[in-house]
Amino acid sequence: MSNTERRRRHSGRTTLADVAREAGVSPITASRALRGERGVAAELADRVRQAAESLGYVPDPAARALASQRSHQVAILVPLLSNALFVDVLEAVQSTLWPHGYQTLIGVTHYRPDEEEQLLRTYLAHRPAGLLLTGFDRTEAARRLIGHVPCVHLMELARAPGVYCAGFSQQDAGEAITRHLLERGRRRIAFVAAQLDPRTMQRAEGYRRTLRQAGLYDPRLERLSPEPSSMRLGGELFAELLQQHPDCDAIFFCNDDLAQGGLLTALRQGVAVPGRVAVAGFNDLSGSDQMLPPLTTVRTPRRAMGEAAARMLLSLMRGETPATTALDLGFELTVREST
Repeated sequence: MSNTERRRRHSGRTTLADVAREAGVSPITASRALRGERGVAAELADRVRQAAESLGYVPDPAARALASQRSHQVAILVPLLSNALFVDVLEAVQSTLWPHGYQTLIGVTHYRPDEEEQLLRTYLAHRPAGLLLTGFDRTEAARRLIGHVPCVHLMELARAPGVYCAGFSQQDAGEAITRHLLERGRRRIAFVAAQLDPRTMQRAEGYRRTLRQAGLYDPRLERLSPEPSSMRLGGELFAELLQQHPDCDAIFFCNDDLAQGGLLTALRQGVAVPGRVAVAGFNDLSGSDQMLPPLTTVRTPRRAMGEAAARMLLSLMRGETPATTALDLGFELTVREST
C-alpha cells in the first residue's frame, strides 16, 4: 500500500494526490488546474476536474490558506442562534461576503467570554481572513488573540483607536422607550430583563437614567433574571410583578419574546393592555405586530448592521481604511397599541 493510500484510508478524505493519480497528472498540475490557472491545457484541466468530481474531492481551506498565505474564510461569533436577531445578522453578513468569495465560519458563544475565547483559538487555527464579533465583552486573552486579524464588532459602539464597529447606542434606545412611556402618562414604570448580557444592561442603564432625571426611579420595579429570554419567562415575570406591585402602570421588557409572553399572560388573566398597564418590548421580533394588542417596541437595524459590518471588514481585509471606525446605524421607536 502506498503512503498516499495509507493517508487516505487513515483520514477518510480524498486528497489532491488521489485526484492527480486518477487524472494521470502531477499533484502540482492538479492543484493549478483546480485553481483555474490559465497555464494548464484545457484537456488536462477537464481531466482533473472530472477526476475531482468522481472522487468527491473537497479542497482543504486551511492547507490552501497556508500555501497561498490568503484565506477566504471569515469567522463570525454570535451569542445564540435561537434568537432571530442574530439569525438576521448572519444572513446579512453571508449575503454581503459571499459575492466577494468569502465563506463564513459561525460560532455560538452562549454569552460566555470563556467559550468565545475557546472558539477564537479554534477558528484562528484556520487562518481566517477576518473576524466579526458581537460586542466588546471578552477576556484579555481573547483581546490579544484578535489583535493581528482584521476585526469588526457588531451591535455596540466604541470610540477607540483601531477599533471598528457597526451598531447603535443600546443605552440611548433604552432611554427612548422609557421616555415614550413617560410621555404616555405612565409613572410607575418597571423594567424586566433576562440573560443580563452587556447590551441588556446598557438598556437598563438608559431606563434608569431617564427615570432618575424624572425623579421616578424605583429599584423595586426591576426584575433581572439570569435565565435565557423566553415567552414563558416573560409571562411569569409579568404576573409576579403585578402581584407584588399592583400600582405598576407600565413595563419595559428588554426583549420582545419576554414582552410577548407578558401580553399573552395579560390576555389570559384579563389584564387590560394598555388600559391597566402599558407594555413595551425591544428588537421588533417576528410576531410582535400580530400580538393582541400589537406590541410597541424598538426596531433594531440588525440586517443593516450585518451588511455594514461585512462591508467594513471587506475594506480592512483589502488593506484599506474604512471611512469611519464606529458606524452608528441608529434605531426606530415603533409605537403600536400596547402603549
